[in-house]
Amino acid sequence: MQTADPLVIVDECLANTPDNLSQQERLYRLRHLLLQDGAAQQHREAEFKKITTVVEQLTAPAQRIGTLLGLTPSGMAHVLVGGGEFYTNIDPRIDPATLQLGIQILVNEAYALIGVIGYDQSGPIVKVKDTLVDGRIRVDHETGRQHVIVNRGTAIQDLELKPGDEIRLDGSHRLAIERIEQPQSQSHILEEAPSITWKHIGGQHTAIESIRRAIEYPLLHAQTFDQYQFIRPKGFLLHGPPGCGKTLIGQATAASLGQLMKEPETAPSSLSEEDAHQTSSSQASPITGGIFFHIKGPEILNMWVGESERMIRDLFTQARERRKAGFLPVIFIDEAESILGTRRALRAYNLSNTLVPMFCSELDGIDSLLDVIVILASNRPDLIDPAVLRPGRIDRKIRVIRPNPEEATAIINIHLSHDIPLDATLVAAHKGDHAAAWADLVDQIVNAIFQQSDETRVLSIRLRNGSRDTLYYRDLVSGAILASIVRRGKERAIERTIQGDSHGVTVDDFLTSISDEYHEGEILPPDDSAEEWLKLLDHHPEQVVGISSIRKGRVKKEQRIRKII
Repeated sequence: MQTADPLVIVDECLANTPDNLSQQERLYRLRHLLLQDGAAQQHREAEFKKITTVVEQLTAPAQRIGTLLGLTPSGMAHVLVGGGEFYTNIDPRIDPATLQLGIQILVNEAYALIGVIGYDQSGPIVKVKDTLVDGRIRVDHETGRQHVIVNRGTAIQDLELKPGDEIRLDGSHRLAIERIEQPQSQSHILEEAPSITWKHIGGQHTAIESIRRAIEYPLLHAQTFDQYQFIRPKGFLLHGPPGCGKTLIGQATAASLGQLMKEPETAPSSLSEEDAHQTSSSQASPITGGIFFHIKGPEILNMWVGESERMIRDLFTQARERRKAGFLPVIFIDEAESILGTRRALRAYNLSNTLVPMFCSELDGIDSLLDVIVILASNRPDLIDPAVLRPGRIDRKIRVIRPNPEEATAIINIHLSHDIPLDATLVAAHKGDHAAAWADLVDQIVNAIFQQSDETRVLSIRLRNGSRDTLYYRDLVSGAILASIVRRGKERAIERTIQGDSHGVTVDDFLTSISDEYHEGEILPPDDSAEEWLKLLDHHPEQVVGISSIRKGRVKKEQRIRKII
């Protein structure tokens, strides 16, 4: 006999009970009690299941974390768990696409792979020494230890790794799972060509013509150069006083080459058969544009041994990669003397002893300007190692000189646009001729700078032969100083306009700016650097016996500072 549900029995009794309110009331009460008891029983069972689940979880053995090293053709997994290696079965419910080499996995007490966690976000960072033919990687290890070979994780199977790249290893140090980007190597690349053009540079016609002739002509007239078997230069040095446009010329060179290579009539068609053969032999694409690498010398310096050399090597590696991609790289190194200084025969470690040979070896690996163009800029070329400047490496030395009055006029016209308002008095003095008033304003600025008077004297130099040479404002002028003078004059005019006194620039604004610039700009050299300044002013220190500065407020009397020699 089957046991019936008590509620069903109660319902049957209710259906067969005659109309007796007392009996029906008791049956309904019994039915209600049975329902309450059933609900309580279900609640107790649910709580018991929760407690049982918690107890099972707390008493179950821990699942071990390992690293997936590989997969076998038979469908097993090669795992590393706790320092031991195992071939284990894989839970068939796991998606095979998630089983990537180097990923963290879960194994149960039977060491079966039952879950995938994901890549570990931490791990040691090492540098690539070399890549083997089969894709394995040789990495640098701790100083004094041998190199280590590691395999590639799935995440970097198809990446092209170069010597010097940084990669992150998994916790077992067996697999490389991530390439680490190096921001210091990326910061040198200007993905967009500089916007500076030749028209933005005032004066320096000789220097500009020299570098354009040396760089652009071999590209525009490649066939003619090949007829004469002309070896194209690959390195240039721009040297001269600070603030005279060396950096601007380097940027304009990159912009000009970029524009030149974009013109279809001068780009690939201008290459001769020999050039095309060189291009194909070096696996480089036809030149379709230019790219600019701007490096400030001190950025290369690093306290860690070998790091500066690695940055130089990485710089040329990136340039060659861009050349293969169809771009003509221009490497511009500013303040070159800071990293390519003269070597010294010292027993102790000296950065120049290793950095200069590394730079020279990389430069020797460049065939011609069809590969990479290297431009150095320095205001102290005498401090650069002669091995760098010899022909075959830096083939052209182009001097950037201080501007003369005509060039200073051109520079001022660049920074002082004709759209800037002129003072009404100045325009009225020229009978309303705005162009004449503007030309007169620029002439007065230039004359104030280049005049020889007591007010513009700066230094007095006594030479070994007994003669004296007086230096004036004009002997210290540069494009940067002229730009600063114009900026100061504009500031004075803006301040006066805000105050409501007058509107437009005046001659006095710029005459005052000239005085302020030369006095506040620390033009006078300090005693301990006077010899260095003389090298920038075309005076050889060995010919100078003494130097005197003309102090402010005492223009008629020279105060002797000290003897240099």
